[in-house]
Amino acid sequence: MIRLCLLILLLPTMVQATCRQAISLGLDVSSSVDQSEYTLQLEGVVAALNAPVVIDILFLQPDAPVRIHVFEWSGPVNQTIIVPWTTLNTPADLATVTARLRGHQRGVPAPTTAVGSALLAGFAYLEQHPECWIRTLDLSGDGETNTGPLPEDIPLTQTPAGVTVNGLVVGSGNFFGDQISQNALADLEVYYRENVIRGPVAFVEVAKNYDDYAAAMERKLLRELSALAVGQIETPNGSDG
Repeated sequence: MIRLCLLILLLPTMVQATCRQAISLGLDVSSSVDQSEYTLQLEGVVAALNAPVVIDILFLQPDAPVRIHVFEWSGPVNQTIIVPWTTLNTPADLATVTARLRGHQRGVPAPTTAVGSALLAGFAYLEQHPECWIRTLDLSGDGETNTGPLPEDIPLTQTPAGVTVNGLVVGSGNFFGDQISQNALADLEVYYRENVIRGPVAFVEVAKNYDDYAAAMERKLLRELSALAVGQIETPNGSDG
């Protein structure tokens, strides 16, 4: 009888601990991102998370919710958490995330861009939730690494087991009709594809500029949140039966 009562007491905790996917969003706030672009970036995340089609997927499986985390990064030691890990059980939880994003005040950005440091910080954040079936790190950026560890020098063995790293690269200036901007964005996409993203299903999404950021973020979230196969939902430990 004592064991049965203990099991009943533990059940809510066990169910609550089930996590379908943990997603950490890392936003580039280095000095190359001006204040208007910074605002477009935050509002873009808000718009993407609140897009009806994204909301539908976020709350598709109430017994195995999504956990979200947002941080901003610039230099080697400049990572600031905007939204701490939040489990999206209800629309009220999403509203809390939205309020945090809209109420956040930007700190003093470092003049440098440390993609490798952001990568390592994201790994540490995701290591806090090893029980989640899928763990995803998203790094948004508008430039290549110019300080700190190079992403390509961080061995794959330092990537936590099961973690996928995706990228969202952002163009600058007047992309349309500007061949220089188009070439720079194409080079940045290649840089992220070759040096930053990790995992067999990893990908790079492209925003032509910060005005396009919200649409690109929505595309990326839809692709990531839709990646969990039915078989994985039924057998989250990877077994076939």
